[in-house]
Amino acid sequence: MQEGKLLDFVWWEITGKCQLSCDHCYASSGPDGTHGTMTVSDWQRVITQSSEAGATLGQFIGGEPTLHPALPRLVRYALDSGMQVEIYTNLVHVTPELWDLFRLPGVRLATSYYSDQPEEHEAITKRPSFKVTTKNITRAHELGIPIRAGVIGILEEQRSQQAIGLLEQVGIADIGYDDLREVGRGVRENGPGVDQLCGNCGDRQIAISPTGEVWPCVFSRWLPMGNVRETSFADILVSRRFAEITGQLRETFEVRAKCAPDECNPKCGPSCGPACQPQYRTPCNPRKGCSPSYGSCNPDKRLCDPDRSCKPNQCRPKK
Repeated sequence: MQEGKLLDFVWWEITGKCQLSCDHCYASSGPDGTHGTMTVSDWQRVITQSSEAGATLGQFIGGEPTLHPALPRLVRYALDSGMQVEIYTNLVHVTPELWDLFRLPGVRLATSYYSDQPEEHEAITKRPSFKVTTKNITRAHELGIPIRAGVIGILEEQRSQQAIGLLEQVGIADIGYDDLREVGRGVRENGPGVDQLCGNCGDRQIAISPTGEVWPCVFSRWLPMGNVRETSFADILVSRRFAEITGQLRETFEVRAKCAPDECNPKCGPSCGPACQPQYRTPCNPRKGCSPSYGSCNPDKRLCDPDRSCKPNQCRPKK
């Protein structure tokens, strides 16, 4: 990475607290979660250093970031630092103050969605969330707030396509799809590992936890690179450990890219955020030499950028 431009995108995971208790939560967040040990001044320092490192987009995430009392202050601080902001929220409870915040220039929203049926949606979130989330998605769109939605496949016979259809009916144009990530409460059989990643980890993007730990991305929590409460963010980004971890990941995904279907583009969400598909689940362009299992083929990390989203089983030719 060139000096002065170390980052494009940062996840600021400001809390582990959430109203929901989703079965698949990669952060293992819930009602008993906390805001961690990072203070408001700690976050402000990290936001400043994120901007100084070249990041132009930061995502406030959790847990549920709207539960952090300092979210409005931190969002405005990031905007004043010259960055754009995305808030990844479940939209379960939005106060008038938050609607004002969401409408600020430079702010956009993202949310997760699961089904067009309340019972199935709430079987995943473990709370009566379908009606209010759907209502607030609709309201955000009507208010002209930029919003994207990620439909996440958790159940065997989940109505994911119908969920996408419902989102399209209310006017949402930016809809992505992701399969279950086996991280946090999402662990089923394989557990955390590079198979759960899209290949863009640590490539001009970084994640910071409520306790100050720095990871290549929010899904690679087993790879801590340092802690911003103990070491400056800038020093972590140029540290030997950062270089070693990102180098190992890059080598791993360069090897895997050799079997990736050249003409399939999963069209990921913002910098491989939670809306990004970790790996191909269906045979794509087998003539290009992908292995018979296909499950081990990961998308080219260069195909992930803030302007892309994906839908289930959607393949598009490279440009």
